[in-house]
Amino acid sequence: MDFRRLPEGPVTLRNLNIPGCFLGQAYDQAGVELAVADLTVAAGRIADPHPDATEIDMAGALALPTFVDMHTHLDKGHIWPRAANPDGTFMGALSTVSSDRSAHWSAEDVRSRMDFALRCAWAHGTSAIRTHVDSVPPQDAISFPVFRELREEWADRIALQACNLISLDRVEEDGAFAKTADIVAESQGILGCVPYPMPDLKQRLQTFFRMAEARSLAVDFHVDETADPSSAALRVVAEIVLETGFDAAVTVGHCCSLAMQEEAEALRTLDLVAKAGLNVVSLPMCNMYLQDRVGGRTPRWRGVTLVHEMASRDINVSFASDNTRDPFYAYGDLDMIEVMREATRIAHLDHSQANWLRACNINPARACGFDLPSIRPGAPADLVICRARTWTELFARPQADRIVLRAGRQIDRTLPDYAELDGILGG
Repeated sequence: MDFRRLPEGPVTLRNLNIPGCFLGQAYDQAGVELAVADLTVAAGRIADPHPDATEIDMAGALALPTFVDMHTHLDKGHIWPRAANPDGTFMGALSTVSSDRSAHWSAEDVRSRMDFALRCAWAHGTSAIRTHVDSVPPQDAISFPVFRELREEWADRIALQACNLISLDRVEEDGAFAKTADIVAESQGILGCVPYPMPDLKQRLQTFFRMAEARSLAVDFHVDETADPSSAALRVVAEIVLETGFDAAVTVGHCCSLAMQEEAEALRTLDLVAKAGLNVVSLPMCNMYLQDRVGGRTPRWRGVTLVHEMASRDINVSFASDNTRDPFYAYGDLDMIEVMREATRIAHLDHSQANWLRACNINPARACGFDLPSIRPGAPADLVICRARTWTELFARPQADRIVLRAGRQIDRTLPDYAELDGILGG
């Protein structure tokens, strides 16, 4: 239950704590310091003071704009009950998902799980999502039509983007991948792939970029999701962008191997990433779950990439949910407050000069082209309000009683019951 019910009609919420970066116009200069402020909400927007507004003392509750979750896998979500990872490893996840996809991923199955996941994200206060979609044929022709239907159904609640997911060895200008790329273009999506060490890595990536450019598509990669320091696809992606002048948005996710490379080598790569203007998204919960997992041995590292070094180079860094209740990550609920809390702990975002609060809203919105979150007058009244009054209070508890406003109206935050999925998961 929400910690407070708000009345219908215009309201003035007094004594809110709001991060300064959402109140000022210069996002890059404003910090995370909390400012006590009053907000008037009228006609679905943040408004100037309104004579008919009901005044409510919020007693220092912390207010944030709604969240942008830029790296998810809605099509994989919630298959764990029928497809558990046998050993918690990356290879265990790959093989288990492949088997489950072949056996079960009909349009009805994918739609049911994606819609369930979207209802979770909605209840937690997310307003925009990019999802990766497994696209080994014929799955591309099954899942992308489902995505397009859901994007239309959810258009007034969550803005949706889709990126195909396929390994780089399948990328060819003729044949099956060209058809997949056309499906992505038809869906106004983002072209994606997973590069990994191979003899013709650069040539295949050049082919991939040509195909994206021919279709006027932005691109999004799963890159170097491994502890192997020799995995350096990130550097090759940056080099190609610089060599070709590719001018659509480029996003790279994971980038785990950077943390295992010699420091000088890793920092040279980051200099290229900064120069190329790549967007980086870190997935700390999933990476901590999978990376450095060896049976009977305590993990030695957290799997997180070099986010502080990226921020110091003005690289646009975001955090996101990644997988939820599937073989790649057994937990999660598309709750961006959980992502913020865990990223802070895993990556030591506290005691930092960087404004990491932007990494769950402004930064991913910029990377994906979504509307920038704001709490300035005239902005949509899309807010997440927590009883917590300070950052330590916010991150100490799950904030399960948060208030979510969409277009100025308090939404029903009831989460869907897992039992709804029993029919397709065999419960």
